[in-house]
Amino acid sequence: MIVRLSVSTKSREQLVDVTQEVAAVVRDSGVTDGVATLFVPHTTAAVTINENADPSVAADILKGLSELVPRSAPYYRHSEGNSDSHLKASLTGPSLQVLIEGGRLVLGTWQGIYFCEFDGPRSRKLLVKVTAG
Repeated sequence: MIVRLSVSTKSREQLVDVTQEVAAVVRDSGVTDGVATLFVPHTTAAVTINENADPSVAADILKGLSELVPRSAPYYRHSEGNSDSHLKASLTGPSLQVLIEGGRLVLGTWQGIYFCEFDGPRSRKLLVKVTAG
């Protein structure tokens, strides 16, 4: 079964910590050992794992991506004006897998799962499928 989590973003670019929401899906699934697959069904959003202990890390990631991929560039052709959002989503990626052991997500001490918004604010979805194995 695929669980659809709702994620509401408040700004154009934002990293939203969804670790607890994904952990709840894993708990509710009853799976003790397996994999949680996360998928973002949007072309201007993504999902990643990074440090969630210090909020400045998320800000640094957004700033770094903005410097790598500027909001506007003379070579952008996409008429909606969000080419940078598509590029950032492609660089970050639409999906990831997290191992499950003992009914819990296997994450490092400082790791958290982030929904990455690059063209908000919007109401988005994060799909989670928990598989035993």
